Amino acid sequence: MASSSSLSSTPLPSLMKDEKLRNWAELPSKLTSSILLRLGAIEILQNAQKVCKPWHRVCKDPSMWRKIDIDNRNDRAAFKYDLESMCRHAVDRSHGGLIEIEIWYYGTNDLIMYIADRSSNLKSLGLVRCFPITDEGVAKAVSKVPLLEYLEVSYCLFSGESLRDIGRSCPNLKTLKLNRAPEIMFSNSGFDDNAKAIAESMPELRHLQLLGNGLTNKGLNAILDGCPHLEHLDLRQCFNINLVGDLKKRCFERIKDLRCPNDSDDDSDDGSDNGAVTTFGSQFNETDYHWY
Repeated sequence: MASSSSLSSTPLPSLMKDEKLRNWAELPSKLTSSILLRLGAIEILQNAQKVCKPWHRVCKDPSMWRKIDIDNRNDRAAFKYDLESMCRHAVDRSHGGLIEIEIWYYGTNDLIMYIADRSSNLKSLGLVRCFPITDEGVAKAVSKVPLLEYLEVSYCLFSGESLRDIGRSCPNLKTLKLNRAPEIMFSNSGFDDNAKAIAESMPELRHLQLLGNGLTNKGLNAILDGCPHLEHLDLRQCFNINLVGDLKKRCFERIKDLRCPNDSDDDSDDGSDNGAVTTFGSQFNETDYHWY
């Protein structure tokens, strides 16, 4: 085995020498932006933008904030931040260019109205397990984003009227995910109210997910009548549905991707698996919450 002295005297490969000359702060802005966009909003606001002035300039560019995902699903440390204020700041940075946003847990009626007031070009809105929100709050906010094509709201009870308001406000809506826990399914007095509202006001739907909804066969038929372009239909945990006879035949003939009431929901997105979170935390004070 070579001695440590002989190893230390071995010339460094030219590639390792070149590494000393590389200055990451001098990368072209477009390349830096492409790299930083792989991070989430928390990592950008708390860490990446503090690395150097060129990165800070890139992180303030509105093009960095066309999509906002303040992902706190598998990162308990994220809850130490004021996520609502962080989200508002990210929306402000978009300068009206926000296209897509997904919010887990911390959404409120005030926050989604703040987003809608500043994001007239918004096309995708996800509100997952945001328990403080109401159907009236969602409908009021969505009325300000008529270009919306994708809407996901979970664990929020919707009246038929609120869904009609959403459909009328967003004529281009193509995907609706309206999911609830099965234990609250039967709290809806009119089981088919949601289904009728969807059928009457959302004719352009291609994707519809109704996990745990209380609709019956009558409501399902109404959806098939009112949504002629529907290709993907998820009815898992919709235990008032009885897919037999003509209705079963109609669904299997019409729908390309059909999930039936008793199908497994193991692949439903509940936030339990979100992968690794990238941080630069070792370089910064974790209690520094200043984003500007």
